[in-house]
Amino acid sequence: MLFLCGICGAVSFLKNAGAGSDAAPGWQKHIAAFFNHQMEWKYFQIPRYLEAGKEDDLLPPVEQLMARQFLFYDYAVFVKEPEVELEDTLMAELIGQQEGADEDFKNIDEEHLDYGEDALHIEKGMLEEMERENSLHESGAEENPVQSEESVEQVAEETGQKEFEAAAYPAYTYDWSEKWDYEALVSNFYAVDNSTSLKEEYVNLNALLYQDLTVNRGSDGPQILIYHTHSRESFADSVPGDASTTIVGAGDKLAELLQDKYGFKVLHHTGEYDTVRDDAYNESLPAITQILEENPTIEVVIDLHRDAVSGDRKLVMDLQGRPTARFMFFNGLSYSRKSGDITYLENPYIQENLAFSFQAQVAANEYYPGIARKVYLKAYRFNMHLRPKSMLIELGAQNNTVEEIMNACDPLAHILAIVLGDGM
Repeated sequence: MLFLCGICGAVSFLKNAGAGSDAAPGWQKHIAAFFNHQMEWKYFQIPRYLEAGKEDDLLPPVEQLMARQFLFYDYAVFVKEPEVELEDTLMAELIGQQEGADEDFKNIDEEHLDYGEDALHIEKGMLEEMERENSLHESGAEENPVQSEESVEQVAEETGQKEFEAAAYPAYTYDWSEKWDYEALVSNFYAVDNSTSLKEEYVNLNALLYQDLTVNRGSDGPQILIYHTHSRESFADSVPGDASTTIVGAGDKLAELLQDKYGFKVLHHTGEYDTVRDDAYNESLPAITQILEENPTIEVVIDLHRDAVSGDRKLVMDLQGRPTARFMFFNGLSYSRKSGDITYLENPYIQENLAFSFQAQVAANEYYPGIARKVYLKAYRFNMHLRPKSMLIELGAQNNTVEEIMNACDPLAHILAIVLGDGM
């Protein structure tokens, strides 16, 4: 607290000094603005990559702050006008043109990510059952159950688990003839992180629901790219060193289903970019850009992740007698609630990105009610500017089992096929 008060005093002094000197080049005001911007992001909804810093950084907090600021001292002194442009440039330099840090870090109450009793597509009884299944400790389940492949198969045999059957008809159907204004669409489909807000211009039912997202499957090359910004993400019973039991294995399963069952040509890229987790989006961008340049037939880009939830929660439901992980579609808006458009993270495809996740959410809610949490929106770009049909998916979480994750790939593949064509 003393440190906070000291910085606030320094900001006030510098602002006053700059205002009282006609001869000054404005550097006091620039530095004061920089400190002020730092304070806002540090203590008011700061992104994780600024809040947490680097794990191996052993400098005391004051020295870390000064070290970061000295990088921009000359810039603050010599660049004069306009002030707003200067602040944007300083912040862009500060975060290193970050695409995004860790999308798992949420500035929103976790309960807002799930549907409640006002959900149109989920009956109250199902919500209650899902709440019981998703309360990990209440069910007496272990936090990190470890099952061998043999034991998983044995449980499946004992419970009579059958093969997944894609739903032939919707279990629920939205009435799109009703009035779907901004509030109705947001409350029924979106969870908006406190770091951002959803512009009304993007929330148009026609633009979201009726945009044609059909993929041209006549092309010779791949039409869908699946990759993993965070390829090291694993699950409760993942086997150390066995990528097939991590999110990469889930990518293999999803790619196989989309290709063999639904007829798409899929490229699954398994490159690793999260050695330093908060640098992963910047690290993956050049590689994914190159893949798309080498494969111009790719229309769909899917970044497949798994989520992180609080220790007493588990994203699971019973689907056709199979324990199935629940999932969430995700969008980056390149828009800060405090500062507006993040101009150095331009995305010309935000409307198309939103249409893709919206139509997937509608298909999930109608064909498999309860399997999808609300579409989650955050401020940054997360490499979703490379194709109009770009999507980030959070498949389950850290405490799901591999079995639950693999089971979830079946309905997820069907949902994607519905949106991209011929999944009915």
